[in-house]
Amino acid sequence: MRKQRKGLQWERLPCVHPSAAGLDIGAREIWACVPSDCDPQPVRRFGTFTPDLIALVDWLGRCGVDTVAMEATGVYWIPVFELLEGRGLKAYLVNAQHLKRVPGRKSDYLDCQWIQKLHTLGLLAASLRPDAEMCALRAYLRHRAQLLQHRAPHILHLQKALHQMNVQLTQVLSDVTGVTGLAILRAIVAGERDPVKLACLRNPACKSSQDEIAKALTGTWQPEHLFVLKQSLELYDFYTAQVAACDAAIEQHFSALKPRWEGIPLVDLPRVKRGSKSKNQPALNVRSHLYRLTGVDLVAVHGISASLAQTILSESGTDMSKWPSEKHFASWLGLAPHNDISGGRVLRSRTLKTSNRAGQAFRQAAQSVARSDCAFGAYYRRMKARLGPEQAIVATAHKIARTVYYLLMHRVQYHDIGAPAYEQKQREKEIVRLQRHAAKLGFTLTLHVPKLAAVGG
Repeated sequence: MRKQRKGLQWERLPCVHPSAAGLDIGAREIWACVPSDCDPQPVRRFGTFTPDLIALVDWLGRCGVDTVAMEATGVYWIPVFELLEGRGLKAYLVNAQHLKRVPGRKSDYLDCQWIQKLHTLGLLAASLRPDAEMCALRAYLRHRAQLLQHRAPHILHLQKALHQMNVQLTQVLSDVTGVTGLAILRAIVAGERDPVKLACLRNPACKSSQDEIAKALTGTWQPEHLFVLKQSLELYDFYTAQVAACDAAIEQHFSALKPRWEGIPLVDLPRVKRGSKSKNQPALNVRSHLYRLTGVDLVAVHGISASLAQTILSESGTDMSKWPSEKHFASWLGLAPHNDISGGRVLRSRTLKTSNRAGQAFRQAAQSVARSDCAFGAYYRRMKARLGPEQAIVATAHKIARTVYYLLMHRVQYHDIGAPAYEQKQREKEIVRLQRHAAKLGFTLTLHVPKLAAVGG
């Protein structure tokens, strides 16, 4: 009798999506479930080849489905998602952690029914996916980041081979893959061994003198280490060429993107901030493309470079209205605290672990302003004194993210008040707080300004 009563209560729950379907997607098969009154066989199995996916979408269309929730691992969901969007169906990519099943035997046959039931009742939230153009840009940028990651170990191999030959080039050059370093490495691979001739390849902007470089280039020149040096340099050049080709594809894609704003006249961009140029920064003028696309100069925000700005926009998109407020945006980034509350008390508060690339970009921006003379830098140093460096990074990243949200939401330009003005505002707030606290205790707080000593003539 109790089971029947529970079943009736479940059926009485409000139906948010009456024509909803659920998909459990794997590498070899897809299980789909539609409402029981739409088809005599509401649960079906499909393959993952393109004709099978088309048959799946056709079947969903015949069943009158207008929204689909799907769970998948890896990238198996992308072809299905794109086909559903092409047919005009609303697709929900659901986080697997939100699909906690009731106790019982787990199978794909039951999972798709559970997904369909939860989606019908409106209990599932869709993961964020930018529009098609930004998704294409995101694919380019993620591939470029992977190329840089693959290139990095070969730089370490270069350095290791040099150290094994006691060629201490890393002690006189801050970057062995800079202008001077690459010129010397290419000459070594070509057969040059004279340290004086190699030191003559020094770039005039190099801080180390020619004599210091010549002294560091006196080594043993073992053939096995020279072989490793040669192959590592070739692999470094190969990945550098691939990065350049990827930059060309990104430039072409940027040129095809249309502005996402209206009614704001473009102005000349100010000078690039000091120290904002990175070695791995794209060769193309990303800043002008992003400004034309959004109408906001995000690179002007302290801590955000052109590379970080395009990563943020490619991951989150340019439409900030998807988040009701900047607090929701910060929560999506993984920069807001997660509170465990029981009995009206906060048991634990911490930021959850996340792999959100946009959130990581904001953390990098926070790290870069730690010593800067801007409002974000002053905020970081104040938070570091109170909370420690790790929590100060998250707090500063949260503040920068709220600023970016406001700029993109209201289409306004960034203006920094500077560290002195920020510290003065915090001082005034602290004075007001102390005066209120003193009044609460029955005291009167008087501000004492020390007089300057007169200078005798």
